[in-house]
Amino acid sequence: MVNTTLSAAGAASRSSDLYRAVWRWHFYAGLIALPFLILLALTGALYLFRDEIDGFVHRDVMTVEARTSAPAAPTVLVAAALAAHPGTVFKYVPPARPTASAEVGIKTPAGEKMSVFVDPYDRRVLGEIPDKGTVIWIVRQLHSLSYFGPVANGVIEIVGGWTILLVGTGVYLWWPRRQAGDRQGGGVVSVRGRPTQRVFWRDLHAVAGIFAGAFILFLAVTGMPWSVFWGSYVNKWANGTNYGYPAGVYVDVPMSDLRLSEGGPTSWSLEQAQVPQSSAPGAAHGSGHESGHGSGHEAAHGSGHEAVHGGAGGGAAGAGAIDLDAAVAIFDRLGLAKGYAVNPPAGPTGVYTGTVYPDDLSRQRVVHLDQYSGKPLIDMSYADYGPFGKALEWGINVHMGQEFGVANQVVMLAVCVAIVLMAVSAAAMWWKRRPNGSLGVPPMPRDRGVMRGILAILAVGGIVFPLVGASLLVMLAFDWLVIRTPRTRRA
Repeated sequence: MVNTTLSAAGAASRSSDLYRAVWRWHFYAGLIALPFLILLALTGALYLFRDEIDGFVHRDVMTVEARTSAPAAPTVLVAAALAAHPGTVFKYVPPARPTASAEVGIKTPAGEKMSVFVDPYDRRVLGEIPDKGTVIWIVRQLHSLSYFGPVANGVIEIVGGWTILLVGTGVYLWWPRRQAGDRQGGGVVSVRGRPTQRVFWRDLHAVAGIFAGAFILFLAVTGMPWSVFWGSYVNKWANGTNYGYPAGVYVDVPMSDLRLSEGGPTSWSLEQAQVPQSSAPGAAHGSGHESGHGSGHEAAHGSGHEAVHGGAGGGAAGAGAIDLDAAVAIFDRLGLAKGYAVNPPAGPTGVYTGTVYPDDLSRQRVVHLDQYSGKPLIDMSYADYGPFGKALEWGINVHMGQEFGVANQVVMLAVCVAIVLMAVSAAAMWWKRRPNGSLGVPPMPRDRGVMRGILAILAVGGIVFPLVGASLLVMLAFDWLVIRTPRTRRA
């Protein structure tokens, strides 16, 4: 009987020590992650409604009155933009709908990039915005901390790793135990007490966390591919061979040293994709140039070819190349989803590149055209990605609130609200339990050996995510200093 009692007491002591160890590292994870998670939640909530917000804030340049007359040719709209803002065209976005303006990306002689918006019906320049200067683009840069430089962007990777730890330890702490105070689901699925009581904030934190935890874990994992260190190296490993294209898509055409990501935002799976080169003019003319001309090239030449490829357009394309009108006509004929962007050739061997990344993943597409023949050199869509690329792109699409329409936006908005609630409730219950003159770190387990198992798990995460591992070493040093520092705890 005595042995049974001692065994039960030992088990209870080990359970209590494990709880303390988990609680301690949950506290540390929250200390690191929660301040940033508030920023991520607020900016993420805004980004979910990027089209609506940008459409409203910039409606004076992005929206026009629909008319029965046909829109002007792309070369004419580009010429109008260049007349107002001389420079070199690096992007053209045809109107995605009858009430949308055309967007012309121009690089000025001073090296500044801007987006000029033109009414497609009357060719009137509506205004300009600095390239990547829309409200939502700034929100996106804040969300990734890229706004503050690559070092700050690396912090997001660290936060992602600690968030995974935060969720894992939080689930353990939430797990129902037979305690008198937790009867009838109190603190498990319902909130007890009043805001003046610590139990209210503890329960609010726990309940919000358990309902949103799986989603928060999903957001942390799917955000990792965009991180500055881990994401970039994994991307190079996953997509660094075969010119960055999945097997079966690459064809035997000359490739340049340019990456698709250098021309503008692209999908994660195509960041390492190299841009092909156009064939020499003579070869191009002999291998289908006439067919390219047969798709409306003559009409395009009659509507302003010299305005684009001459001085107004910067002279980027080679002599005898098809113009923007012909390229847009080919992209339309190939069925690129509305809202696609066109990057004109960068020099005599450059290509016309059409890219579109709509909410519908199945319509993601990248097409490179030979600038002389108009022949598609590479035509790739989401269906061509490998299993790893498809899974990551699907996760990113859900992360951004796109995959399931309005329902996706609403669910992710609820998760963002839950994150803010958890951060506020964590701060409130810490404030109510904090000892005077101390950070209020949860107590160490009596048996320090319990920490070894926790640290082993943390070490695995640190190996998978090196920046997280480096931050873990810093926190271990901090923990050692905290242990060494005498402090008074509340009873």
